[in-house]
Amino acid sequence: MINEFLKYNAFDIPVKQREKIFLKEINQLTNYHYNNCLEYKKILNLLNFNVRKNYSLEQIPFTPTRLFKHFDLISSKKKTVYKTLRSSGTTDSNVSRIYLDRKNVNNQIKVLSKIVSNFLGKERLPMLIIDSKRQVENPNNLTAKNAAIRGFSIFGKNYEYLLNDSNEIDYEKLNKFLFNFGKKKFLVFGFTIDIFQFLINEIDPKKLNLNFKNSILLHGGGWKKLESKKIKNDLFKKKLLDKLKINKIFNYYGMVEQTGSIFVECNCGKFISSIFSDIIIRDEKLKKVKKGNKGLIQLLSVLPTSYPGHSILTEDIGEILDEDGCIKCKLHGKSFIVHGRAEQSEVRGCSDV
Repeated sequence: MINEFLKYNAFDIPVKQREKIFLKEINQLTNYHYNNCLEYKKILNLLNFNVRKNYSLEQIPFTPTRLFKHFDLISSKKKTVYKTLRSSGTTDSNVSRIYLDRKNVNNQIKVLSKIVSNFLGKERLPMLIIDSKRQVENPNNLTAKNAAIRGFSIFGKNYEYLLNDSNEIDYEKLNKFLFNFGKKKFLVFGFTIDIFQFLINEIDPKKLNLNFKNSILLHGGGWKKLESKKIKNDLFKKKLLDKLKINKIFNYYGMVEQTGSIFVECNCGKFISSIFSDIIIRDEKLKKVKKGNKGLIQLLSVLPTSYPGHSILTEDIGEILDEDGCIKCKLHGKSFIVHGRAEQSEVRGCSDV
């Protein structure tokens, strides 16, 4: 049913109007993965899942993201796997593995374009990537970070990389890029921790022939590494404005287990769910809480078809602010904020699968 969703703008339909079609698709995906992924079937059998029942959104079973690190969860035939994405991790056993067939990859690209074009516009912009070319173009480096850079590259052109092969700022290439494209609108993309390290901490404005005032900065991921530094979103933005004159900054929230169906921060500083996704907040007993209360974030998406990632329980703490978007920004969808990672984040309850 993804084509039904693609008919619409990502944020035009009020939540109440989209609920029926979204719920129908999520129920169908749950049944599909139950019938096509043995490990997922085992999980749902433990939860007394009934394939004949139409569940409410709150009742849809969820998969803790940690399970993707311990099980090969795949609903497609292995011969159809086109890409295998990996989350970040210090060892090979500490990463999630997400198996994508070509159909899933194509749908991710379509949905990402639908969502992000609302914030960047439909014109492809000269793009400065906060990474090194060698890292990004390594065909064996299929981490979540590289997948994000490659995915968001559809919004760019005239690509340039900030770092050289030694992960140092290449001022010669940077100044050439700013000379050619810095007088008009251009796109800067990177992971949050890299933006902090290279654009806030390391870059020397005195070595630049132009500032970044015409840029649009899009960044995501890596916030957990800034928590110990006590760098919050507002301070992060202020430092970028003071140092490089960047005043158009969009933070996005997403994860490798649901690549494509991201949540972008509106101008008011709230993440907004698109028609392709939904969010539920759950307490320590995994019960749904009302808006304004903090809890674990459950994410739902119509995108994952090659693996059972359509309903996942994250290890992040969030809070729903409004049930239908941001009036000021004229965007429909649940609005929420992310407070950070849960302490000693490990979801219990599926260890005997």
